[in-house]
Amino acid sequence: MASPTPLLGTDLIDCAKANAKQGIETAAHLCGYGKDISNFKQQLKQACDRIGVKIHELSDLITDQELVKEAGGIEIAPDTASEL
Repeated sequence: MASPTPLLGTDLIDCAKANAKQGIETAAHLCGYGKDISNFKQQLKQACDRIGVKIHELSDLITDQELVKEAGGIEIAPDTASEL
């Protein structure tokens, strides 16, 4: 569901990251910026700069782990927190 008002700060980063795979137009809309892509990009860059994260484009928010899961890779992890 799209935000009724433009998100800012970490809320904007979280929303953009969650929707990055769907493309910048969809992410901007869902983060409350409608079709104002340039303002969305500017606000996202400022929000990331404030927390020390450098991005050049929306796809920079997609982590390597997400890409591996999407490509069908396997995740190796212990069965429980106390059992390796």
